[in-house]
Amino acid sequence: MPKLNAVEYESFEAIKQIDENGNEFWFARDLQNTLQYAQWRNFQKVIDRAMLACKNSGSVIGDHFADVSKMVEIGSGAMKSSVDFKLTRYACYLIVQNGDPRKEIIALGQTYFAIQTRRQELADTFNQLDENNKRLVVRGNIKQWNQLLAEAARNAGVITAEEFEIFQNSGYMGLYGGLTVADIHQNKGLKKEEKILDFMGSTELIANLFRISQTEEKLKIDQASSATEANEIHFQIAEKIRKAMIDMGTTLPENLPTPEKSIQTVEREEIKRLRNSKTNLMLDE
Repeated sequence: MPKLNAVEYESFEAIKQIDENGNEFWFARDLQNTLQYAQWRNFQKVIDRAMLACKNSGSVIGDHFADVSKMVEIGSGAMKSSVDFKLTRYACYLIVQNGDPRKEIIALGQTYFAIQTRRQELADTFNQLDENNKRLVVRGNIKQWNQLLAEAARNAGVITAEEFEIFQNSGYMGLYGGLTVADIHQNKGLKKEEKILDFMGSTELIANLFRISQTEEKLKIDQASSATEANEIHFQIAEKIRKAMIDMGTTLPENLPTPEKSIQTVEREEIKRLRNSKTNLMLDE
């Protein structure tokens, strides 16, 4: 993750609030502006995903996303409901983890709120989740680890789009017995615009998460300095994971079943369940 300079640090500190009991919190509307979301409806979609992640971590949503909506005057005496949330640091962390990774400020926010780690929370409750929610959890982790892997690959000399494609294929070929991204895509029977990671079960996703995280670490340890070296490291790490699966007698990734529903469909369904739950959450309308 990138390092925060003093100005960037203050941008998050400046919107922090302290309640009457000395507890820190942030208002969602303030965080929206800091994270450079021009429209509330777009930012609330990020909040929706963060609430779902909160639920999957075993935490109580209301403990971290407190509804503080109020009626405000918009002119001529007319009133309108203004939706807002009082957020804990953990809620802010989940929001930046689910934000637009193309925004530099999102990456900086991830650094700032990293004091709250989601990983341990998930480890404690992961086995209690159903298959679809396990998929959501691991796919979210892969999203973040892929950003770190891409950064490590760039530092090693993987620069162009073509080089990144080769680098990506090296890892999949090692883990999937020589199959490329295109081969896996075809074997899963996916449409052109569909991504293979979005159509993996939790077991297959976990194998890929291990490939990604271990490659990122190995690239840094070995101080890889060329695209060729990075490709070889990616392939070797993935191949060793495959060999371990063979030794343990577990199902190889290419033989695991492909879920019928994409991650996006599962996410929409889970958010809909949250909206319809008895807690009457203020989610995006």
